[in-house]
Amino acid sequence: MSDKTHHPDTVAAQALGWIDERTRAVIPPLHVSTTYLRDEDNQYRSGRIYARADNPAFDQAEAVINTLEGGHQALLFASGMAAATAVFQALKPGDHVLAPKVMYWSLRNWLMNFATEWGLHVELIDMTSPAAVAAALRPGKTALVWIETPANPLWTVTDIAETARLAHAAGALLAVDSTVATPLLTKPLALGADVVMHAATKYLNGHSDVIAGVLVTREDSPYWQRVRKVRAQVGGTLGSFEAWLLVRGLRTLHLRVRAASVSAMAIARHFESHPLVAEVLYPGLPRCQGHEVAARQMTGGFGGMLSIRARGGEAAAIAVAAKTAIWKRATSLGGTESLIEHRASVEGAGTPAPPDLLRLSTGLEDVGDLIADLEQALAAAHGR
Repeated sequence: MSDKTHHPDTVAAQALGWIDERTRAVIPPLHVSTTYLRDEDNQYRSGRIYARADNPAFDQAEAVINTLEGGHQALLFASGMAAATAVFQALKPGDHVLAPKVMYWSLRNWLMNFATEWGLHVELIDMTSPAAVAAALRPGKTALVWIETPANPLWTVTDIAETARLAHAAGALLAVDSTVATPLLTKPLALGADVVMHAATKYLNGHSDVIAGVLVTREDSPYWQRVRKVRAQVGGTLGSFEAWLLVRGLRTLHLRVRAASVSAMAIARHFESHPLVAEVLYPGLPRCQGHEVAARQMTGGFGGMLSIRARGGEAAAIAVAAKTAIWKRATSLGGTESLIEHRASVEGAGTPAPPDLLRLSTGLEDVGDLIADLEQALAAAHGR
């Protein structure tokens, strides 16, 4: 099938329609070899040398994700963190970097510790404010602007197109963590981003059984070639079986994201005026920060992630999580099962997550059951 003319649902469901030419198998074989045979004249005309960088198990997943994003090339990594940190490791010590105050906590910690000690000048700003971005940019010195939208765990929204315009005017690249939006709801590269990152552990795989990451570039460049070298030389590459499972997960991406988005919107609307909920954070709600921007740059839904702030503070929030039966108390997101987490406990000191906040990853269960479970948990936590 053509990878340029079909609907994203078709691209995902058929995984580009690839077959194994030798056996005519519809599902690809699992490639586990770590090394490849040289030709008799000592050349590698197959293009394969060593599986750390040349694994055929990566090809289909990379091609599907690249097509969904409309990019030039995709690279799989061993985790979302391996993918994200490669974006920064391809820079040079002394480079100035802008990143959001509200972002995935593990990457924020890495930036403020390892990356800073290594020599990057990292500045955290309110990335939802174009004025703040413009004021923080240092033309000729800022090498990269990193944004996450919607941003974990407050689900704030950044204008990708405007941030790209500002970054490029200052001579900087723009990289976007689009894990929550997925390629189905937002196309960062089409909005001007240079690189898009996904923690493929989450929605792209979607079954809570693979840790993976991926980067997609809008075009080839010396910077992108440095990213490729980071993956090959640092060794943050995915295993063959995990890549095979990722293709399996991608085949239902459109169904899962659509269903989770519909349920998340229903949950957000139900609890928006609930007497035991102080606030619902979800970009699909008109009163929430960034809704207008989200409505402009997200198509087909606002994602499956939301947060609620429980009345009664931290103790009440932890009690609510303890009383749920269907929602599982676990870290991560984007799987078929719904998860609930007291995020401030995970992130610790310095977290932007309010102590009364519960992060919700909406799965594929019946939305009525999910709402009823939260209702009873809220009531039980307040002794009702």
